[in-house]
Amino acid sequence: MKNGSRFAALGGVVVAGALALTACGSDDNTSGSSASSAPTGDIDCAKASVNAAGSSAQKNAIEEWTKIYAGKCAGANLNYNPSGSGAGIQAFTSGQASFAGSDSALKPEEAGPAKQRCQGSNALNLPMVVGPVAVVYNVKGADSLKLSPETVAGVFAGKIKTWNDPAIAKENSGAKLPSSPIKPIYRADESGTTDNFTKYLKATAPDVWKWEPAKKWPNPTGQGANKSDGVTGQVKSTDGAISYVEMSYATQNKLQTAQIKNGAGEYTALSPDSASKAVAGAKIVGTGNDVALKIDYTTKEAGAYPIVLVTYEVACEKGLPAEQSKFVKSFLTYTSSADGQKILTSLGYAPLPSSVLTKVQASVKALS
Repeated sequence: MKNGSRFAALGGVVVAGALALTACGSDDNTSGSSASSAPTGDIDCAKASVNAAGSSAQKNAIEEWTKIYAGKCAGANLNYNPSGSGAGIQAFTSGQASFAGSDSALKPEEAGPAKQRCQGSNALNLPMVVGPVAVVYNVKGADSLKLSPETVAGVFAGKIKTWNDPAIAKENSGAKLPSSPIKPIYRADESGTTDNFTKYLKATAPDVWKWEPAKKWPNPTGQGANKSDGVTGQVKSTDGAISYVEMSYATQNKLQTAQIKNGAGEYTALSPDSASKAVAGAKIVGTGNDVALKIDYTTKEAGAYPIVLVTYEVACEKGLPAEQSKFVKSFLTYTSSADGQKILTSLGYAPLPSSVLTKVQASVKALS
């Protein structure tokens, strides 16, 4: 594609069929410990060079899926730019990307331009990755802090200012809490992670959190950092820092993570299993082949970790040029397969619960 080199230069993840992994040369790839050696089953390969952009939350998943897909499919090139959900939607609607990754479903003001992009067809929200949002912090000697929604909201609203504040101390009896200031870090760029995190705060602590959910951080509390990598780096280098970031980044960077109180009154650690429990209770609000979800952040499901996001692949139901359309359908058929979902846990994500995955697979099958 004519925009391929320029697009990749912006930071895209480029994996070409020429870099095929030898381990993926046959269907029998069950040996070995890396996620790349996971079985791929039968992939209906598409030979094309395609641009995509968006969610940095799913970057690690896209990288792994692309390696496996390219290893199986000679001549397949996916250039994914983890530019953030807002930038990804803009790239999609402007015709620079064949599909977008977004940590929130298309908003009404985005649906119109997306439909134009799809030549009058619908742009579908297709859940693909479950990413628990970790509340991460950097406080020496204070592992496994327990935090309620009201306390988290108070911190990010700038009302709780020190680590030994009575609100934190009450929830963490016996913990060594310093009197040092809390230093909130937020995503400076437009982010679906921010959108989901602020939705959680508004839904669970409305008396404390007065701002409306948004992709752009809505208040001046703390310091901004760009993209998920920037947030994790800032937290690691700042004593007293606290932020919100996807579990995969927290795991890879060995950050301290808080246990969060759910609607059942349980302080729950984040894990693939506890995140899937929260998403299993989500309501499908999309119509037809659209699988937009409404997550219940106040879930009372036992063992559910309540701060989760779902990364959607936003794709045209119809309307893409034939070569792009075939690639997008083929690639998303793989990522939504049992084998594609199987690799997510080892990367710090959670697989889609079966109740949602079945619907996604049917919608991907309808792409043309």
